[in-house]
Amino acid sequence: MAGSTSSSSSSSSSSLTSSIAKRAARTERETAHGGPQSVGRVVGVLEHLVAHAEGASLAELAQATEAPKTSLVGLLQALMHERCVERNAAGRYLLGERIFALSLQACAGYDLSARAKPFLQALVDATGETAVLGVMDAAADLALYVDKVEGTHPLRYTVNVGERREMHCTAMGKALLAYCPQERLQRVLSAPQFKRFTSSTITSPKKLAEELARVRKQGLCRSENQRIDGVSACAAPVFGIGGQLMGALLVAGPTDRYRARQVHIEAQVKQHAAALSKALGAKEISA
Repeated sequence: MAGSTSSSSSSSSSSLTSSIAKRAARTERETAHGGPQSVGRVVGVLEHLVAHAEGASLAELAQATEAPKTSLVGLLQALMHERCVERNAAGRYLLGERIFALSLQACAGYDLSARAKPFLQALVDATGETAVLGVMDAAADLALYVDKVEGTHPLRYTVNVGERREMHCTAMGKALLAYCPQERLQRVLSAPQFKRFTSSTITSPKKLAEELARVRKQGLCRSENQRIDGVSACAAPVFGIGGQLMGALLVAGPTDRYRARQVHIEAQVKQHAAALSKALGAKEISA
């Protein structure tokens, strides 16, 4: 009996040791491959930087997250690569542009949609065609469709809320691109060529730049059969306080029907975009 008890105790001890070793190995693997511990450290770094606008040194971040400096170096490099964190000349880490863009987009997405809804409905009432609200995607050079009111015709243009589309071939995308920050515009125009969707698609960066200049001059972007054959649209930018680009309003429909009422539709889009901009705190814009 004593021998049996000793054997059982030894077996239990061995099993416990093995279990601890496996757990330690799993934790090590998770940490090495971005597991729970790394995720926690990312959150800790971002929360600390949110609370310290002046930024933080590596030592300060290590103290705040209770993580070794050596383990934070790679994590911070990855965050900088994704533009979530940046490092200034003094070597201090600050929140990156992507974090600000994501937060603005999240806040604007909810508030802007609520503010824009009556204007979308008014555009549908005035034109009979589908009206859409869009913003620039924070994570990629795409137009993000955040709200819509569908047209009254059985045959109508439709798009899914949350859908992202290319900027070079859509009225929404070009209306946003024409007024976006210069750095982002130059990044888009640096592409050697754009994807062709139809025979009318602009594929040349030079021609796109010329088109954007016209958009800025007219305050409106027109697109006919550029991404989808048989669909035409126009879009106008929406601004907020200080002239900040908030998004754009678009009306789209079948090309033949759109052409028949083009002047009316375009006037309505400019008028409602200007009215929404004023409601968001922008200085009065001539429609």
